[in-house]
Amino acid sequence: MSDERQGAGGRHTVVVGGGLAGLTAALALADAGVRVTLLEGRPRLGGLAFSFRRGDLTVDNGQHVYLRCCTAYRWFLDRIEGAALAPLQNRLDVPVVDVARPEGRRLGRLRRDALPVPLHLGRSLAAYPHLSLAERARVGRAALALKGLDLADPALDTQDFGSWLTAHGQSARAVEALWDLVGVATLNAVAGEASLGLAAMVFKTGLLSDPGAADIGWAHVPLGELHDRLARKALDSAGVRTEVRTRVTSVSPGTDGRWSVRVPGETLTADAVVLAVPQGETHGLLPAGALDAPERLLEIGTAPILNVHVVYDRKVLDAPFLAALGTPVQWVFDRTDASGLREGQYLALSQSTAQDEIDTPVADLRARYLPELERLLPRARGAEVRDFFVTRERHATFAPAPGVGRLRPGARTEAPGLYLAGAWTATGWPATMESAVRSGVNAADAALGALGRPRPHRLFAFEEAA
Repeated sequence: MSDERQGAGGRHTVVVGGGLAGLTAALALADAGVRVTLLEGRPRLGGLAFSFRRGDLTVDNGQHVYLRCCTAYRWFLDRIEGAALAPLQNRLDVPVVDVARPEGRRLGRLRRDALPVPLHLGRSLAAYPHLSLAERARVGRAALALKGLDLADPALDTQDFGSWLTAHGQSARAVEALWDLVGVATLNAVAGEASLGLAAMVFKTGLLSDPGAADIGWAHVPLGELHDRLARKALDSAGVRTEVRTRVTSVSPGTDGRWSVRVPGETLTADAVVLAVPQGETHGLLPAGALDAPERLLEIGTAPILNVHVVYDRKVLDAPFLAALGTPVQWVFDRTDASGLREGQYLALSQSTAQDEIDTPVADLRARYLPELERLLPRARGAEVRDFFVTRERHATFAPAPGVGRLRPGARTEAPGLYLAGAWTATGWPATMESAVRSGVNAADAALGALGRPRPHRLFAFEEAA
């Protein structure tokens, strides 16, 4: 037992929720010597980034990626000893296929050179075939204007990104073929429905801060291997008591300054509680007076993501992933090796902003997307489809609409000892794995300060962020 843990003085924290936010908070608190109990209602950890079995395959509920600028999530991967299983590209390289050109299917690429910002993307944009020469020039001018925005200005959150792009000379084609290509995947909203503040944060941090900031990383194993198995191993090693299939029914302050957390058949007593669950569930658990305007949590909208899974009898895609234009298909990922498929190829389509399709029957989605994949991938035209299925996350992210910034609470509440975590809290990031981890760090920092515990030396430090 470490000196830190021996000095905990019996302090006990309950973390409600075993997604990335709760996992981070629990690990950070335990690393500081606090006794931690983590409660998760589902039978597994990982929140909305998880895996399940389908026959012989291990399937992710949806494709999740991160960028080199996601320094908090990278810290989390290191903390659970999983970084090698979710490597980053050596250099940003995104194939972009347009199937609606008059001259036929056309391939372009978004990739960076080993040059300083903004020159690192200059050659790629100059040769980007999906925009005209004039549109490419205007993209460069808009990027420089975006770089000049002050992310601390609250007025940015009141405006929508689409109107800003139009005011800065961006055509509908430029929005479709570039700005939304990136923005829809990272924000889960089209430009016209996204907060300028959040969009500016994404583009400034990912594309205009450091040459390598937008290099893409993704799990080469099932997400459950990272966010459940390795995370649980790290929790166990840190001394965290982890209970799954354990849904919290109430959280209430006691007369002695401690907290009571009720679960079926048991009441836990804690010096601090971290609520790391979605905003609606948080609202239902908050005691009276914990937030000045708790109804604001219910005003934070949600946005769905649809995932289409197709198993072919042969290889139809050579690249690990591609982005698509001129088709309902948005991004296609090769999940063959990660899933354990031995023959053929398994592709996963990640469809953000899926409000119009989230409840569409599987047969209708099959009729729509298989022909689109044949347009996009010529070798799919003669391939046998061995399996076709769909996963739906109806509340995948919070909706990054203009004005959402004023609704997102910080980690601290008005109730001493009660803290909030989740990608939907005020991290400055959209609803990403990065935001979830940052929120867990925020909550742990706030709790440690109140408990009088020193910050563990290996906890992610925000000043290191890009």
